[in-house]
Amino acid sequence: MHIGLLLAILDVILMGGRVVDGTGAPWFRADVGIAGDRIVAVGDLGKTPARRRIDVGGAMVAPGFIDLLGQSELSVLIDNRAESKIRQGITTEITGEGGSAAPMSAVMLAEMKPSLDHYKLTVDWSDLDGYFARFTRTRSTINLGTFVGAAQVRAKVLGLGDVEPTPAQLAAMEAEVDRAMRQGALGVSSALIYPPGSYARTPELLALAKVAARHGGIYATHMRSEDAAEMAALDEVFAIAQGARIPVEIWHLKAFGKANWGKLEAVLARIEQARAEGLDVTADMYPYIAAANNLSSHIPEWAQAGGTDAMLARFADPAQRARIVRELREGSGQYRSVGPENILLSSCIAPSVKKYMGKRLTEVAAMMGKPPEEALLDIVAADRSQTANILFAMSEDDVQRGLKRPWIAFDTDHGAQATDGPFAADLAHPRGFGAAARLVGHYARDLQLFSVEEAVRRMTSLPARRVGLADRGLVRVGMAADVVVFDPERIRDVATFDNPNRYAEGVRWVLVNGQIVLDDGKLTRARPGRPLRHATPR
Repeated sequence: MHIGLLLAILDVILMGGRVVDGTGAPWFRADVGIAGDRIVAVGDLGKTPARRRIDVGGAMVAPGFIDLLGQSELSVLIDNRAESKIRQGITTEITGEGGSAAPMSAVMLAEMKPSLDHYKLTVDWSDLDGYFARFTRTRSTINLGTFVGAAQVRAKVLGLGDVEPTPAQLAAMEAEVDRAMRQGALGVSSALIYPPGSYARTPELLALAKVAARHGGIYATHMRSEDAAEMAALDEVFAIAQGARIPVEIWHLKAFGKANWGKLEAVLARIEQARAEGLDVTADMYPYIAAANNLSSHIPEWAQAGGTDAMLARFADPAQRARIVRELREGSGQYRSVGPENILLSSCIAPSVKKYMGKRLTEVAAMMGKPPEEALLDIVAADRSQTANILFAMSEDDVQRGLKRPWIAFDTDHGAQATDGPFAADLAHPRGFGAAARLVGHYARDLQLFSVEEAVRRMTSLPARRVGLADRGLVRVGMAADVVVFDPERIRDVATFDNPNRYAEGVRWVLVNGQIVLDDGKLTRARPGRPLRHATPR
């Protein structure tokens, strides 16, 4: 029995559960006592007074799940329920993939305007302190921590063009990262297949990573390639890890495109070799065979330089449009790797393209009576680069190869939604509604790739330690009272690619900072989520 300093009356006692403590160790039978926002007792609490006792009936009691890449920094300001996350047991999200909530600049606001107007969101902050203040005022069911995005910093200092910084500009970018780190960023991040972040060369990224390292932060990256050039992309990751002396997290590791299926084993071996040589490099994955991003991500980098207006002007120029179409068909980019038949359009803003959502690009092209490359350009133009797509690009064998590695954590790579409200019409990737439940229910319980306890570790203590959340990720006295109670026999994802906006099943209670946000399957009005800041001298 482990009991901390007990108050006269506890706020909540979770009775009769099988505690999965987040370490990966086998479950054990115990009650969990909560006072305020902390776990204060783990053991036999049958005689301990409490304002509320919840008999969980033998369900599993685990630390709240941590989404290592969640993309909800703006969506939680629009709909603070974050219900798709809560209903799969996620209590904390880490976000900021190359782009981030701060620093905010006029150039980024202009690019974001169609989405901001559509969802009626006003950006009233410029730095991370300002964003966290807004997050706190808006209130949320989930906690949120963020990286400062290298692309976000680049856009503020350099704009959206394919240019390299002068020494003075690089110093300004370093100062932005330093400021964000002092305000609580977990580290610096990059997303190196998306302009303007893709225009950054390794020395620029190394310089920014060194700033984060001085504050004890980490470098997280969507690598420069996840397909044919993935090994070269790894070399860049390792160069930054070594040069900045910084831990590195590789986001949503994969082998992208059918031509690369089976190659993930070599990628995993290369990372393990680097780890054996002393580099602190880990990764995370979502447990699905399809990726998702923006439809405009298929457009060649040179054609995206300068932002949306400049890109659409190139679409309107016959010679440049012909070059773009030719490179889509014949080039080595993402579009060629996946193929138009494997591109599913999922969400948009412009009413004129709504009828194409939920259809493959080949179907859309047939509806339009034109080649798929031309259809792609027309949709990107009509929706001003706001259309999302799902890409069926990975093999199940590779997904399982990666998930078996004990150093690979978990992410959804998806913003929070609900089945009603402002995002109800947006078709999600099923990972947004079911990734955590799928890891536990499908891969651990059903396929037995690893134990349920190990699945929980991948979503709790492993990501918590990775980003420096010292008081989260374990059911232990003194830890923050982020707790999920789930039925190990019933937990499962029910979201599919055909019907993606469906909540996971089997999660019964969720507590965030000691407050009950999901009460025997019913969402409450509690919004106790907090900004989670990296501890660094200000």
